[in-house]
Amino acid sequence: SMASAPSSPSRLSFIIKIYADGAFSSLLDKQLAVGDELELNGPFGMSFRNPSHAGPMLLVGGGSGMAPLWSILNDLVNCGEQKPVRFYYGARARKDLFYLDEIAALGSQLDDFEFVPALSEMDDGDAWDGETGFIHEVVERRHCGPNADPEMESYTCGPPPMCDAMVPVFQAAGIDADNIHLDKFTPATGS
Repeated sequence: SMASAPSSPSRLSFIIKIYADGAFSSLLDKQLAVGDELELNGPFGMSFRNPSHAGPMLLVGGGSGMAPLWSILNDLVNCGEQKPVRFYYGARARKDLFYLDEIAALGSQLDDFEFVPALSEMDDGDAWDGETGFIHEVVERRHCGPNADPEMESYTCGPPPMCDAMVPVFQAAGIDADNIHLDKFTPATGS
């Protein structure tokens, strides 16, 4: 998934999870080498920041959905814009979390930032005192009811079931339909 920020148009960045049967990712382990030429199509999807929205920002991701959210967060910081940002990331186990230091470094450049990872299927050895459960449950606990903010703009990227589960949470939080942005990601398979 493309993770490039608009402020660096000549440099492309990607976040890639290796799948043994992945149409592209499996090539990274077995066939591609530094210096090999690739042809790209895209970018595709709807995950890009709306700079005209002045309200708080809610980022929700899972799996490779981290990539566009990383781009959106970078874009916000690079533009020097200050607004409240809540970034939620759902993972199965602690070993599935990544970019924690990088997110903290970007978040430190914002006046009002919180990153909330949540684990849904912790491994037996996971030492974890953070949020647990599915990410839509965590967002619902924190942003519905008295904590609802209809001025919020939401960006959600990740597996289709996660994205589908987020829609009623955003509706319950009073977020206007025009301010709900979804990108459903699935791994590429085949040849």
